[in-house]
Amino acid sequence: MKYVLFMTLHIETRKVQKTGGSSYIISLPKVWIEKHGIEKKDTLGILSQPDGNLLITPNINSEEYIKSKNFDVDGITDPPYLFRLLIGAYIMGYTIITITSSKRFEPIIRDCIRNFTKIAIGPEIIEETNQRILIKDLLNPKEMPFERTIKRMYILAQTMHEDAIRALETGDKELAKEVIERDNEIDRLHWLVGRQSHIVLRDIILCQKMGITLEDASHYQFMSKFLERIGDHAVNIAKNLLLIDYKKVDKKLLENISNVSKFSLELLDVSLDAWQQKNIKIANENIEKIKNLTDECEKIITTTENNVEISVPLGYIIESIRRTGEYSADISEIIINNLI
Repeated sequence: MKYVLFMTLHIETRKVQKTGGSSYIISLPKVWIEKHGIEKKDTLGILSQPDGNLLITPNINSEEYIKSKNFDVDGITDPPYLFRLLIGAYIMGYTIITITSSKRFEPIIRDCIRNFTKIAIGPEIIEETNQRILIKDLLNPKEMPFERTIKRMYILAQTMHEDAIRALETGDKELAKEVIERDNEIDRLHWLVGRQSHIVLRDIILCQKMGITLEDASHYQFMSKFLERIGDHAVNIAKNLLLIDYKKVDKKLLENISNVSKFSLELLDVSLDAWQQKNIKIANENIEKIKNLTDECEKIITTTENNVEISVPLGYIIESIRRTGEYSADISEIIINNLI
């Protein structure tokens, strides 16, 4: 037998009193006062919310709030695992990250930490010894608004895809390798959006200072996720074309792949237009075009089946082109939801 625990929210009530000629007052809960160490004549922040609620906070300068996380690496021998921990702490909005060890840091651990500070936007090593490294996030969230980061991700995802297809058309494997290396650039922007989202979701004051709603932050995070996936598929295209002998691919087939790629990128462009213009109609029309892209991709796949040597990598390339278009439609759905 399964038991479900229902939690009830206890709401304290206070009667509104009038004092003087035009002021209204209510008393504050004693438990809340004691929990936050509020004393007589302390200043509290009061914010009116869009839904009619009133927010009372003891943290007027919420951006100065320090959130710290400590990692003991004594039991960690796998650098990728440590890197994931650091990225997780970064995305969750920790301001200070401390890495400690009971002995001298192994070179691979120190290199992992340095790699993290090079890739992530904001964190810098401010203190370092043989057994302790202190990382502090120096980025002010207001200096990197969501709109700017998302637009940059659009441009990066688009150019990665374009260059990957150009490398396929020309057999330029150096360009393909360059696309693969650019994956870190879009990842770091995706991590930044995730971090900013978590920060504003727990800090309504900062949210209002940045001129966004909690719903906006959530939608930006989803858009970032899909744009990062589009970048991943550009990398998949580049990796698979490295497995193909360019001279063995039929020119007509390359032309067809190029055409569906342009169609897919057009869907990405339109989703950007719908977002910037706040246009539900454009976003909806973009979603309706996905079936056409899917049909065209399936036609191309059937023409590659006779050539076993290149059919598998080309199949993956066409699949990535299709997924790019579908993610663009997913972004269009987010835009519609947000505008509604």
